[in-house]
Amino acid sequence: MNDTTVINLGTQAIIVTMKVAAPALLAIMAMGFLVSIFQAATQINEQTLSFIPKILAMTIALVFAGPWILQTILFFTRTVFSTIPNITH
Repeated sequence: MNDTTVINLGTQAIIVTMKVAAPALLAIMAMGFLVSIFQAATQINEQTLSFIPKILAMTIALVFAGPWILQTILFFTRTVFSTIPNITH
């Protein structure tokens, strides 16, 4: 195993992690933005008001993006397992 293989594997792992986390994080960010606009417009400054909509947005995003996330993780895992014989030489 050389340095290039380790760096490529680490880079792929980071990219897959960002891809898997993106749907939930984007949904939470968008919902937080909408709730903050609502709070600014109505002058309601309650911290707990944004918690439930963010959780619901994340759940909905993960339900819809779940098959794609699973496919991405499976593809990465298969790629890693298929390159193990090449790494050990």
